[in-house]
Amino acid sequence: MPPTARSPLANARTVAPLLRLWRGARWVAGLAVLAVLLWALALVALWFGQERLLFHPVPLADSEPLSREADVSERFVDVPGARLSVLELRRPRPEGVVFFLHGNSGHLKEWFTDGGPYRRANLDLVMMDYRGFGKSSGRIESQAQLQADVEAVWQSVAARYAGLRVIVYGRSLGTGLAAAWAARHQPALTILVSPYESMQALAAQHYPWVPSALLRYPLRSDQALAQVRSPVLLVHGDQDRLIPLAHSQALARQAPQARLVVIPGAAHDDVHRFASYQAVLARALSAPSAGR
Repeated sequence: MPPTARSPLANARTVAPLLRLWRGARWVAGLAVLAVLLWALALVALWFGQERLLFHPVPLADSEPLSREADVSERFVDVPGARLSVLELRRPRPEGVVFFLHGNSGHLKEWFTDGGPYRRANLDLVMMDYRGFGKSSGRIESQAQLQADVEAVWQSVAARYAGLRVIVYGRSLGTGLAAAWAARHQPALTILVSPYESMQALAAQHYPWVPSALLRYPLRSDQALAQVRSPVLLVHGDQDRLIPLAHSQALARQAPQARLVVIPGAAHDDVHRFASYQAVLARALSAPSAGR
């Protein structure tokens, strides 16, 4: 055999590692493509399933009373494609009203826990259930729809409180809705309990793999509060793991008219049970300057 020629055995030894490398590369590439496809499918599912992640409504039979207290009544507000359940606590000669926007679960029967603070401040209370919550019919489909529903409920009572003190109170999910409502109406006081800077910022903490542009409910509390000229009271538990205290701290830095009160030991779902929270709420409701 000429010195420059290579034997078939030598060629096989050279080609075999290359084949193994090629097969390995194809396997890795296949896994990468599969991972991208799964990620894309997860994003598509998230795009169409955000309502199931954000909202956890609990239905309530129409025959079930929201409250049996004499000064509490219930009614419905008709909106396109649904009717919304509304609870009202009415005082004989109120000095104003608290418009209450609750969190992302349950229904009004669960959220109306104590009318005492509003009675003692001589304020009416108006609360609403979002679509699909409690006795409200329909289904939440967009942020614009949700905000329009909030506005429709307010407009159903607004004339009654012309010239009186108006306070908007948001809790958890409802804080983003309350902040946007306050930017439009400039109430005497905005109370946000366990608020988030934005749903985008909150999602970045819990779902860092999700692009922010994918969120159909950005709920930019930070941008809304920048347009609120009246006092804002932020209340947050320092043990809140669902919406960390850092969100209220960020909002307080961005909104110079805001005051932050931290409730030591309180988490997300139990902040209203703390005496320090109850004292803060009582002061805020009692006088126009108390929010400051």
